[in-house]
Amino acid sequence: MIKTAPHQRPWQPKSSEDENAVQELKQADILIVRKIDPCIKLNGEAHHTSKYELMNRSIEPDLVVRRGQPFTIILALNRPYNEAKDAISFIFNVSDEESSFGHGTLICVPMIKQFNRHFPWNVICSSVEDNTVTVQITPASDCVVAKWRMEVDTKIIDGEAYSYSWETGIYILFNPWCKIDQVFLKHEEWREETVLNDVGLIYRGTFNRIRPCIWKYHQFEKDVLECSLYLIKHIGKIHGSFRADPVFIARALSAAVNSVDDNGAVMGNWSEDFSDGTAPTQWIGSMEILQKYYKKKKPVKYGQCWVFSGVLTTICRAVGIPCRPVTNYKSAHDTQNSLTLDYFMDANGKVIEDMNSDSIWNFHVWNEVWMQRPDLGKSYTGWQAIDATPQEQSDDMYRVGPSSVVAVKLGEVKRPYDTGFLFAEVNADKVYWRYTGPNEPLKLLGKDIHSIGKLIITKSPGRWDYEDITRVYKYPENAAEERATMFKALRQSENMFARYYLNDDFNDIDFSLEMRDDIKIGQPFAVTLVMRNVSKSKDYTVMVTLRIDAITYTGKVGECIKQDRFKVLVKAESSTELQTSAAYHEYSKKLMDQAAFNVGCLASVEDTNFEYYTQDEFRVRKPDIKIVLLGPPKQNQEVRVDVYVENPLPVPLKKCEFTIDAPGFEKKLTLRVKGVVAPGKKALVEFKFIPLKSGDQTIAATFKSSDLEDVDGFLNFNVEAAKLDNGQS
Repeated sequence: MIKTAPHQRPWQPKSSEDENAVQELKQADILIVRKIDPCIKLNGEAHHTSKYELMNRSIEPDLVVRRGQPFTIILALNRPYNEAKDAISFIFNVSDEESSFGHGTLICVPMIKQFNRHFPWNVICSSVEDNTVTVQITPASDCVVAKWRMEVDTKIIDGEAYSYSWETGIYILFNPWCKIDQVFLKHEEWREETVLNDVGLIYRGTFNRIRPCIWKYHQFEKDVLECSLYLIKHIGKIHGSFRADPVFIARALSAAVNSVDDNGAVMGNWSEDFSDGTAPTQWIGSMEILQKYYKKKKPVKYGQCWVFSGVLTTICRAVGIPCRPVTNYKSAHDTQNSLTLDYFMDANGKVIEDMNSDSIWNFHVWNEVWMQRPDLGKSYTGWQAIDATPQEQSDDMYRVGPSSVVAVKLGEVKRPYDTGFLFAEVNADKVYWRYTGPNEPLKLLGKDIHSIGKLIITKSPGRWDYEDITRVYKYPENAAEERATMFKALRQSENMFARYYLNDDFNDIDFSLEMRDDIKIGQPFAVTLVMRNVSKSKDYTVMVTLRIDAITYTGKVGECIKQDRFKVLVKAESSTELQTSAAYHEYSKKLMDQAAFNVGCLASVEDTNFEYYTQDEFRVRKPDIKIVLLGPPKQNQEVRVDVYVENPLPVPLKKCEFTIDAPGFEKKLTLRVKGVVAPGKKALVEFKFIPLKSGDQTIAATFKSSDLEDVDGFLNFNVEAAKLDNGQS
């Protein structure tokens, strides 16, 4: 047999497309490939790829496999294979790249009898029977992740040669099951959750009122894998051997999913107007977004952070990178690289919007991907944070990461990529300044070292619940390590606010804001300020302004809902409470997205130079959609379903509409509710569906109306398998 290295094509054969050449080769008794069996079922089960739509097409399915692991094909030949007489070689090339040995996009591998660990790729003849040869192909564990094409070259030793071009495409993905793949993840439960699970939860709301929202990733569905690879190469601009490196791909995808500077998949919109697209709260999955983008190659309107995260999760899982969405409650957006959130207030305690570029998001959703970091070292292997929401530029593009979560916790803010930005998101200190004019010095009003990164969570593997991963990102707020890490990070900052903050300290009266966290929308709510005088002998007169503003979940302040001023005497070693409240009619017309509020407190103590400012955010709770199956769900049988939501408002709801995604639906179903829904009554619709698959399934629904929107719900259930004619499932 001819011995060749894997990157050298041993001969230039005649093509199978040349019919005259084929007739000549038949006369010369050359070995000719008639067809190739891709062994779809066998390879799908072995490579955990059997769910891909590409593998299940009734006509011309493609093969989806994972690198670093053998897959099987069967060659049907015109005559029996003769090892002493015939040589067979396999040529693989990336379908959308110019073939190049040096760039890892063209590979030539001879068929041999035993695995050779010195070869990056291996093709092994595992068995010969009559006119068929069963072959096991093992792509390199660091090969390019892309759609590949394969040719089979056959040759009579020292004689004629022939080439067979296989029409079937071979999609080679990352392999979290392969120990030598850069994305290897040894925990089976997390592999199942972050690679194979196609339905999950993305958490919104607030840290004291967590809101789980269903998201259908659908990474195996039509056009999703193809679109993912398109985004990597054509939008992310990753070519050649760089397409083998998950670090480069993850960084590229964090830019390619948003449309700001590269015509990527999703256009962000944080306004109140979504009339020329779909409101972010109406999406319940990634498939429709990616299919629409792949068809038109234009950004899909519109997304916000959880939509960007959901789409990014889908793409990473589709190409084989373990990925999970992560929600950070009280997430800082530090625009000045100071590692602090600097707020500038006027004399009335009102935020000076023109000076405040930093913000706090009630929640922010990004992603984590699992991989080794050869550029950083073994100790940084594990979860890496990436973020597709366009907030700040990194190397002239709107993207974040991958940043090692280990580096974030250690305060190593100079580590690539964007670790300082991630550190601030979970651990920045809030600093309040009094601004009295351009020629006057700033006055430090207060600081809050505990309010950022209050809770960081992700969906638990195999359960419909969350897992608290806060301590993976940061030390406990009251631990000495937390302050030491913060000051370590601040000393690396060159921003003037960080230096000023490090050198400033002050004494204060103890103030705390208290709010009930279980207020339903439609109900009144109250905010209480508790002031505790720590002096043992001196009474203080305190001037207090309590202010309630509508706010977006990204921290943008809207209209003022309520402002009250107080002058009270706080006696030594005693506490005093002040309260302000707001009724539904006072806040209903001023609500912004997520029904969130900002409460600010400005206090000044008479006869001293002491001033204090603090703030907090909360939201009112919206109702959940209830989904009720009106019969046992069985495969291929119709099921009736009731979907309803109760009106919690003191006013009737008009123009009520449900959007529903259920098993067996090719597209989402929109159902309108007739008439108006009175306070306390139910908006109810009914629909039918036929589950085509057995096992665990999910129905998801959203609701909107004239005065109530961004309402959702989901139901998980098990579909009984259909019985065959013999009574078996």
